[in-house]
Amino acid sequence: MEDIPVVILCGGQGTRMRGETLTKKELVRVGGRPIIWHVMRIFSAYGHNRFILTLGYQAEQLKRYFLEYEAMSRDLTLQLGEHDSQPQVQFHHDAGHPAWEVLLVDTGLHTEKASRIAQVAGHLNGDRFFVAYGDDVSDVDLNALVAFHCGHGRLATITAVQIALPYGVVEADEAGLVTGFVERPRLPYWINGGFMLFERPALALMAEGDDVNLETEVLPELARQGQLMIYRHTGFWQSMNTMKDNLLLEELWQQGAPWKVW
Repeated sequence: MEDIPVVILCGGQGTRMRGETLTKKELVRVGGRPIIWHVMRIFSAYGHNRFILTLGYQAEQLKRYFLEYEAMSRDLTLQLGEHDSQPQVQFHHDAGHPAWEVLLVDTGLHTEKASRIAQVAGHLNGDRFFVAYGDDVSDVDLNALVAFHCGHGRLATITAVQIALPYGVVEADEAGLVTGFVERPRLPYWINGGFMLFERPALALMAEGDDVNLETEVLPELARQGQLMIYRHTGFWQSMNTMKDNLLLEELWQQGAPWKVW
């Protein structure tokens, strides 16, 4: 498989989580690691190790995390005071994943997602690129996604998932007699679950200023042109928009983490 660059959108303000934590949403931890780390491990498990992070709100938190990544995630020996040619810092054991190339680009505080992608176009080598959200995890088979995308020949593919209704459903006949209950049934609709794959020409639709919206402008235009396909994923998928979602993912991590494909 080719090493396809992965653009991770992480410049938003995470408004549904603000007020509950001062930590940037993508850095809120699950199993002791930020959720964005889990996203990166999913792609890395399939051989995609070049990441471009589009920063905006609280960009300094993400920059600080990755600048300190080695020191905070590995054992180390420090040479303090006077020393000879020995390195000042010596790391022990590996990071547990292949080498990552992480490019951090500040794309503006209020920039829309598609415009953020357009700003990093010069760093996208090759014919295609992934786009992911920094807070969605899944056990989606990225090899199958790439094969599906290359097979249909269109400009873009989004991973579509079905979600469960957050409430139980009461089943009753026309007279009102209750016949049963269904707890959190899966809805019949498909939503955009992220894990998107674009051909390079799609960038032309994203390059008109700082206010081009990915979900309401670019994807509908690709659909109008007959250039957008969905890859239906029926396995695990979960976003982390609230602290309640964070608690759910933490519980799932303790139970074995269904998105842990590495």
